[in-house]
Amino acid sequence: MKETVFVADVHLGLKAGDPAERERRFVRFLKGLDAERVEALYLLGDIWDFWYEYRDVIPREGIRVVAQLIRLLDEGVKVYFFPGNHDVWCYSFFEQLGIRKLEQPWRTEIGGARFCLGHGDGLGGASLGYRILLWVFHNRTLQRLFSALHPTLAFRFGTDWSNSNRRAHGEYHFRGADEPLYRFALKEDGRERADYFIFGHYHDAVDERLPSGGRLIVLKDWISGSCPHAVFDGETLSVRSS
Repeated sequence: MKETVFVADVHLGLKAGDPAERERRFVRFLKGLDAERVEALYLLGDIWDFWYEYRDVIPREGIRVVAQLIRLLDEGVKVYFFPGNHDVWCYSFFEQLGIRKLEQPWRTEIGGARFCLGHGDGLGGASLGYRILLWVFHNRTLQRLFSALHPTLAFRFGTDWSNSNRRAHGEYHFRGADEPLYRFALKEDGRERADYFIFGHYHDAVDERLPSGGRLIVLKDWISGSCPHAVFDGETLSVRSS
């Protein structure tokens, strides 16, 4: 069986570390994937640090990444994309390329194993402030109003907000059983067992066994200089950093 690859939180364009090097690193990673070895690639959100898609305008950040995704699609690799909280404003561009956009939590079976996938934000509950923020992000009227801004202003506002948000929150450490995502996985696993729960969003590397024996995996972000991803070969799921 061919491999299925999972990656999250590249944050292309984020002014932290070396943004250009991070893009080159991700492009090299994608170049290392091909249809002879890989069946599918799951992008689990926040691949872009800020993505806002107009009808005729898309961000220029990560254009070489888009080129590699097109190459993979042309070779026959299936590419799936979950909008994260930073790249939620994708409307039709990726789907026009042939990428399938999915909504979390997404349950699927791969090679006989059961997966529950998504970006991870908001699953299991969230603070009132974050729920309001998600409502603002997804509100169609507010999206249309934002689209009325000139792209230069919109992207300047979006990137500045994202960078200030990163500086304000700093490094985060997953709190195990105290996390809403853990409680979500525990509840879902009790209702409909999964072998693997795979998410991003928390910017921390997590690989924990659930009481049923399933695994909760949170993929580390790409900001620190590594290439965190997970690979399922039909029998074993491995989490890798290079």
